[in-house]
Amino acid sequence: MTIEPVDESPSTGHATRVAEATVTETVLDSLRSTPDPRLRELLSGLVRHLHAFVRESRLTQEEWERAVAFLTETGQQCTDTRQEFILLSDVLGLSSLVETLGGPGGPTATEPTVLGPFHLTESPRRELGADIDLLGSGDGEPCVVSGRVVAADGTPLPGARLDVWQADTHGYYDVQQPGVQPSGNGRGLFTADAEGRFWFRSCVPSPYPIPVDGPVGSLLAATARHPYRPAHIHFIASADGHAPVTTHLFVAGSPYLASDAVFAVKHSLVRDFTETDDPVRAREFGVPNPFRHATFDLVLAPETSA
Repeated sequence: MTIEPVDESPSTGHATRVAEATVTETVLDSLRSTPDPRLRELLSGLVRHLHAFVRESRLTQEEWERAVAFLTETGQQCTDTRQEFILLSDVLGLSSLVETLGGPGGPTATEPTVLGPFHLTESPRRELGADIDLLGSGDGEPCVVSGRVVAADGTPLPGARLDVWQADTHGYYDVQQPGVQPSGNGRGLFTADAEGRFWFRSCVPSPYPIPVDGPVGSLLAATARHPYRPAHIHFIASADGHAPVTTHLFVAGSPYLASDAVFAVKHSLVRDFTETDDPVRAREFGVPNPFRHATFDLVLAPETSA
């Protein structure tokens, strides 16, 4: 029996054209027996869009190899305290889009925004009014952040949980400076009181650059983009029977509000850190007078509407 070789010469290109025309459907056929329908839907959509991108851009072998090397380096940069893939998702706007589409609904609910690469699974538990700035404000400004956690109709949510974290006055998170900052600096897990109220002390956050010493930094440089984020404090608020929200409190007037490197700024999340000259209030909060004060209420949607 003689097997005739397939003619793949450039003169006909027949085998190449057949492969290009059929490979997508062949891959999709291989996924049709996936038991989990959602996994099947996600993988099928991913294959369709990736294959369409390759056809549209006419991706070369060299470009494919560079992309694989970039993703490999991104994974190698990830550690227990740094998530380079989340950072990549952030600077491409993917994190912001996922949060926006998947966030709790309702016209009054607090808008969600990105988690960021420096969230820890569990912040240290702290009493209401505690100071999360363990180093002292140094050359920064002391501040108080207070507010309420309420339902969509304004009803207080007693015992709501608030996970809070922020960078120090120089723009670094504790996990970026082990041995310089104590573990848990700028972080706190608080429980709202019987009226849904919370308050804590800290320092006014500063704008800062996202890490640029890895592949994401190289990507920003290649696209002539700056790496800066406006000043902010992270929040995750949750309460029984309600959808949790991951969000930020942004400092009004901060640089980069209009050009956040991770596309996370939403107007409804910007608040004044008002200079307050009130010795009585300062004593109540346990801060020097004058001090900065920001008020930030968080509205949670019912769990069923998430």
